[in-house]
Amino acid sequence: MTASDPTAVLLLRLAAPLQSWGDRSTFNRRETRPEPTKSGVVGLLAAAAGRPRHAALDDLAGLGLGIRIDQPGSLLRDYHTVSDYRGQPLLAAAVTAKGRQKPTSPAKHTHITQRFYLQDAIFLAAVEGPQELITTLEHAVRHPAFPLALGRRSCVPAQPLVLGQRPGCLQDVLRAEPWQASPAVRRRWGHENGNAAHVDLPATLDDPAGEDVRDDVPLSFAPTSRTYTTRRVRHTYLAAPTGLTPDPDRPPTTGGHDPFALLGW
Repeated sequence: MTASDPTAVLLLRLAAPLQSWGDRSTFNRRETRPEPTKSGVVGLLAAAAGRPRHAALDDLAGLGLGIRIDQPGSLLRDYHTVSDYRGQPLLAAAVTAKGRQKPTSPAKHTHITQRFYLQDAIFLAAVEGPQELITTLEHAVRHPAFPLALGRRSCVPAQPLVLGQRPGCLQDVLRAEPWQASPAVRRRWGHENGNAAHVDLPATLDDPAGEDVRDDVPLSFAPTSRTYTTRRVRHTYLAAPTGLTPDPDRPPTTGGHDPFALLGW
């Protein structure tokens, strides 16, 4: 892609009762980041496009990504115990030379696993790239080849998932898009803030000069050779439109805070 090639931004509304965005956790403890990872978003796009796990990801991994946290949700811990219904010892993660799992030694009949989810969270994901590729991906997400999930297969996305394409850069698009929080959250916030026209929302944007590094750019989703590389990101706050009508009876806030005025001085 050259500087003259047309680009576009695809907006995805990532909302569900449960979602989970792990990056480093493995084995019996699977944690989640507080916002979607790039590997999770790329995986969703690859599944929508019908790409097998061994397919190349260069074009998808090269897309720009911005995440706005519209509703952070809350953390849920799911506690599991696993055992073999036949009463046999569980298998270990290690495998033989023939690729068969070894039995646990000493024999282990119960395995404990903990998995963490975000419940009732809503994110706005902006994916930036060449116009032709973005258009292809939009069609794919609207008509996915494989089932889509928000981090894990059990986390089915709520609708609407696709909000469409927008012109402009990641930051401008995320700033201009109306707040996607649930009606109850928006009503409560509006009551407390006089139905203000804008709300400051945290956002994370791809930025080569960013101050933070994330190790979540997928190079391969192949089951036996999953590999990732790093990206630089920038954290900021964006004043997004709330879609609420300002309360005419609320005193104006212009002119700064004057505590003595509250005392009649």
